[in-house]
Amino acid sequence: MHQTTDATTSAVGFDHVFKAFVSQGRRGEPVLALQDVAFEARAGEFVSLVGPSGCGKSTCLNLLAGLDTPSDGTVSHRGSPVRGVNTAVGYITQDDNLLPWRSLRGNVELSLEFRGVPRRERRERAQELIDLVGLGGFEEHYPHELSGGMRKRGGIIRTLVYDSDVVLMDEPFGPLDAQTRVILQAELLKLWHRARPTVLFVTHDLVEAIALSDRILVFTANPGRVKREYTVDIPRPRDPFHIHDAPGFAELYDALWDDIRAEIGQAAR
Repeated sequence: MHQTTDATTSAVGFDHVFKAFVSQGRRGEPVLALQDVAFEARAGEFVSLVGPSGCGKSTCLNLLAGLDTPSDGTVSHRGSPVRGVNTAVGYITQDDNLLPWRSLRGNVELSLEFRGVPRRERRERAQELIDLVGLGGFEEHYPHELSGGMRKRGGIIRTLVYDSDVVLMDEPFGPLDAQTRVILQAELLKLWHRARPTVLFVTHDLVEAIALSDRILVFTANPGRVKREYTVDIPRPRDPFHIHDAPGFAELYDALWDDIRAEIGQAAR
């Protein structure tokens, strides 16, 4: 059963968050990665984080996952501060991270095994998602026998089968070719509509951000902070294959690119 969050409570909250790292290349001087970052994501909302490289987008995901701690401010999940590793969220990275010694089915069922879900139930839940992303017939194949796109689908459904109410995605389609990216964007929207988790999605692809998101947060160049927020008013369901034709797409793309181009120019000075 998918966990739901009260619509009156933010699923994700960043309250004046700062994050500094110690840089070995600067004689141990702290480097500020995030500066006064404040935003919320509501239950079931798809929010993309975009901005120049090195602006702290991935750091935001790591803070919410509890893999790192803020230097100041509060990161919250379901209204409670994140303290320690946050196993209640799902995290999908650029790498599929499939275990090479387990079949596709075995990989997808892994998180359910950790939860102690009975074998028959986890088999049914895994099969539902395997079929949903068009991998039926490949259940017993091992990762080395699957294409890059197939492995990526396997990695995504392995996380989503866990039914986390919040899913973090850090450029999950970055290493893939353009055609496979669009196919997987469509698959992701199908999976997201099925259970409607809150998604924080890091990407450098503005077309991808528009195709997937309810809102897009533009980050400044380092140190990262939220420069501007855009609402994507393109109706759902959306077709990533023809998103360029949607009313309002060109205007939104141009506004996003103008913001990011200004930040890239600022960082280069």
